[in-house]
Amino acid sequence: MNKALPLQGIRVANFGREWLGPVAGQTLGFLGAEVIKIESKARIEINRTLPPYAEGIQDINRSIQNHAGWAGNGSITLNLTKPEGRALAQQLVSHCDVVIDNFSPGVMDKLGLGYDALKAIKSDIIMASMPAAGETGPMKTVRTYGMSLSSITGLDSLTGYFEEPPTPMENAFADPLGGVVGAVGVLLALHHHKRTGRGQKVDFSQQEGIMQMIGPAFMDYIMNGRIAGPIGNRHPTNAAAPHGVFPCSGDERGDERGDERGDDRWISIAVMNDKEWQSLCQAMGSPDWAMDETLKTTAGRLDNIDTLHEQLAAWTKDYKDDELAELLQKHEVAAAPVLNIPDLLNNPHYKARKTFIEVTHPLGFKETIYGPYIKTSRTEIDVHPGPVMGQDNERVFREMMDIPHDEYQKYLDEEVIY
Repeated sequence: MNKALPLQGIRVANFGREWLGPVAGQTLGFLGAEVIKIESKARIEINRTLPPYAEGIQDINRSIQNHAGWAGNGSITLNLTKPEGRALAQQLVSHCDVVIDNFSPGVMDKLGLGYDALKAIKSDIIMASMPAAGETGPMKTVRTYGMSLSSITGLDSLTGYFEEPPTPMENAFADPLGGVVGAVGVLLALHHHKRTGRGQKVDFSQQEGIMQMIGPAFMDYIMNGRIAGPIGNRHPTNAAAPHGVFPCSGDERGDERGDERGDDRWISIAVMNDKEWQSLCQAMGSPDWAMDETLKTTAGRLDNIDTLHEQLAAWTKDYKDDELAELLQKHEVAAAPVLNIPDLLNNPHYKARKTFIEVTHPLGFKETIYGPYIKTSRTEIDVHPGPVMGQDNERVFREMMDIPHDEYQKYLDEEVIY
């Protein structure tokens, strides 16, 4: 196997913060780039303060969330509030091929690290900026976190119970997805650089990247004038019936943990056409209620969707989720168990693909984090957990940037490297 990863030899200065910026770095790191994350004790990033902590010790270097979300990034500590820190950041860029940030528009300019300034330092630099709503337009200065970002994309308007107010997603799913999309922008710029030798500015709007998730509802409005809203267990464009998640019985997994699994074991079922409906009927043993003439067509099933879902739930509740999914799959019905977090870690498929892996952190403890979500036939990715703060200071400042020992120590004493 060829061990050389595609981005081997590419160096990235990652000014990206919290979750999205480091995930962009993680993606490039998985592809072989050397990613140097810039952070500072002057302003500890949120991801370092999130529990759970390894071995139960509350410490900024022990957040397992950080170790998973920042895997593939190195770390140097540089206080950008000081002029000397900003000067060192400019010097760092001269040794890099790519610069990443997810600040609001104008922040990097104020730091002396805007694209025009960086081009003067390194003419072929690639700079990928990933603000919430892009660097142009009336909303360019909007302040968001991952959860609020999903609101301005329209995504939150679609989630919730039927005919009830929206229920926003209680997690910042926009962050990791935006990080991956932002990394794709870097790859496009690197491909252009390889062909032409020229760098460029990449302006990635997190909002526009996440907005792709509402594509069907967007097209339904453009073509039919319908405004989508919370729909619960229904297909977003009424293209399938039944469509949703349905309760299943508990099993020995619940007994092992001492909880009531009947309340939280579920199966997803989607029937897209009349042929699949007939297959589902056969799997159910053709009960009388399913043989009703009104249910033979998708239109008829949609007209009776509530009753249909109630009857189907009454049937699924007596089955274990995985056994029922296997039965329905044999009948060519799209069905799958709704996995919870312990299920993911114990799932044979994810174990076979090394979706989650055990690694040893530089501080000595073992932990389970995400494996590489990029897999190639020619290369093997060696995943390192998120870094100890400042773990690469000596290597980057002393070796790569060739800063003399006395000067380096002065920067430490004056909390420039901090």
